[in-house]
Amino acid sequence: MAPPALPVRLLPARPSWLKPSVLRVEALSGLVVALALIPEAIAFSIIAGVDPQVGLFASFTMAVTIAFVGGRPAMISAATGAIALVVAPLAREHGVEYLVAAVILGGLLQIALAVAGVARLMRFLPRSVMVGFVNALAILIFTSQLPYLVNVPSTVYVLLAVGLALLVGLPRLTRAVPGPLAAIVALTAFTVAAGVVVPTVGDQGELPDSLPVLGFPAVPLTLETLQLVAPFALAIALVGLIESLMTAKLVDDITDTHSDKTRESWGQGVANVVTGFFGGMGGCAMIGQTMINVKVGGARTRVSTFLAGVFLLVLVVAVGQVVALIPMAALVGVMIMVAVGTFDWHSVKPATLRMMPRSETTVMLSTVVVTVGTHNLAYGVGVGVLTAMVLFARRVAHLVEVTSVLDPDAGTRVYRVTGQLFFASSNDLVYQFRYATDPENVVIDLSEAHVWDASTVAALDAVTTKYEARGITVTIVGMNSNSRDRHDRLAGRLTDAH
Repeated sequence: MAPPALPVRLLPARPSWLKPSVLRVEALSGLVVALALIPEAIAFSIIAGVDPQVGLFASFTMAVTIAFVGGRPAMISAATGAIALVVAPLAREHGVEYLVAAVILGGLLQIALAVAGVARLMRFLPRSVMVGFVNALAILIFTSQLPYLVNVPSTVYVLLAVGLALLVGLPRLTRAVPGPLAAIVALTAFTVAAGVVVPTVGDQGELPDSLPVLGFPAVPLTLETLQLVAPFALAIALVGLIESLMTAKLVDDITDTHSDKTRESWGQGVANVVTGFFGGMGGCAMIGQTMINVKVGGARTRVSTFLAGVFLLVLVVAVGQVVALIPMAALVGVMIMVAVGTFDWHSVKPATLRMMPRSETTVMLSTVVVTVGTHNLAYGVGVGVLTAMVLFARRVAHLVEVTSVLDPDAGTRVYRVTGQLFFASSNDLVYQFRYATDPENVVIDLSEAHVWDASTVAALDAVTTKYEARGITVTIVGMNSNSRDRHDRLAGRLTDAH
């Protein structure tokens, strides 16, 4: 008799990101992102009024932390212009220590907002706001590169043209090497070998030569300090969450995958707290670098985000002298191609604009105009959502109809109300009835309507009061359970009887 077969022990499947082919894509994409992060972080540090190493260290700690705790794989978080604009007044008037304190408190507020379910509000963002957000980001990415092309040697334009040619042409020949990395290496090698003098990364600011140090901001732990930093912390939390969640949704659409927005929300908070304790200026998701990572580099996992942060630190600390030689023209070319790839060109085609309702186009344009005008994505998204709400309310308000019929005995008139009754549609409801000529009994049929708010209940109260003043009996019928509960709870209680 044969011995019983021993159970076969199956080894756990190797994670997909450990496959050499995937790891190569993630590593190369992370390297390109790291190179693009350096001048951006330096520029944002200047905007915030702090030393360049504050922005560079923030980009490192944000990227590495969010790689573990974030909810959207392959998304890049680092020091951003939106956060820099928020914290600039605090850093200018009170110093970097108070800025760091605001970043830590802002991170804690983001964690609290995540627990409260702020990510669920993303469902209220219309598609037209999202399109406006994407187009505005593309415009901001492009315009942010223009200062590097003003008052520069003519050689810069030649290098930029060559870089753009490489970025467009190389992917058509081979994808073994990312176009951005090839362009950066080629232009750097040429300028160094030929001794060409053009603006470089090193001209943007001094790169750090040491690692970030863990510490606590040197501010007094008093109520006065809290009152000072709290408004800035709240702005950091809100701006950071809006930009991060919008970027996460954009990456979801590009990759046809779903991300955990709640995890991303508290992950951003954790990353900002960590960044603050390492003396960074805080940050959030970066649309430009994320597009480099996802669309250009083809990255899809957390490895690229983690390596982008690690490469950034290695590049600025260990080989900063080499990185300083990279011509800005190479990085400008990369960012211009990112802007072109990010813009939703289909949304501005004449055929699309003719087909799209004017309200949708208005929402998209308002988002773009405000975002570009203020350089603040939170303002643009806020105005876009508000515009969408107003136009939607206006459109729905016109769908309410009131029709009437007199019964055969001429003793009762029945009014049938159809549509959604809320503040915008119910304000004119009181003028839809014939108070002077109606018989002694009036029935208001709401079986095809829905009562949404107190404004509608107040309008129905006004109608009833006008009829009763003429000795006419009013009966309201047909309300669904939700409308009935709201009406019974509020009817007759919305005005002072005296």
